[in-house]
Amino acid sequence: MAVHPRQLELRPRTWGGSRAGAGRKPSKGRRNVPHRERSAHQARHPIHVTLRAARGLSSLRAEKVFARILAAFARASRADFRLLHFSVQENHVHLLVEADDRNALARGVQGLAIRVAKAINRALGRRGRVWGDRYHARALKTPREVRLALVYVLQNWRKHSPHARGVDPRSSARWFAGWREIAACRKGRIPVVAARTWLAAVGWRRYGAIGVEEAPRLERRRPRRGSGKAS
Repeated sequence: MAVHPRQLELRPRTWGGSRAGAGRKPSKGRRNVPHRERSAHQARHPIHVTLRAARGLSSLRAEKVFARILAAFARASRADFRLLHFSVQENHVHLLVEADDRNALARGVQGLAIRVAKAINRALGRRGRVWGDRYHARALKTPREVRLALVYVLQNWRKHSPHARGVDPRSSARWFAGWREIAACRKGRIPVVAARTWLAAVGWRRYGAIGVEEAPRLERRRPRRGSGKAS
């Protein structure tokens, strides 16, 4: 008796592959910096860099911690990477830097981050991770953008403490030569270097010297869809 082959039923695959809702859910709060290739860097553009500390770390503004950070900043600049200004807040650091190209920027910021992280760990007598995320970098392409960034970096403490007055002792404000009311202090070892780009050295001054009572502009959040107002 002849045996006829039986055709098997082909069922669609219902497992594996990409699907809606799959993958790690985003954490609440501030979003991390995306892990994508950074854009090309042009040497004439200063860069605003932000480094955020890992959760649970002691305040970076504590005297013994800041002293170590300051010493690390003084060794951060080199021929192709220059630290112009900084401010150290409780859980993050703002920097204004210059770099000759994209590789110099990446190496310079990474080297600075490692140097500062080691300094913080020595000050706190601990080991382990210091930074909670990869650094955020924003190119400053106009005189106005540079001036706004200078106010944001040097006077960032007023964003977190609205009643603060004068200049932030945990920043490079004392060495800044662009104040309207006060002169720069040149005593002791200076942890920052002079700007070489036209934008950071001269261009921003088109909009006037910076007043010691100026404060960063508060960022307005975009309204959620359907809410009709900002959150």
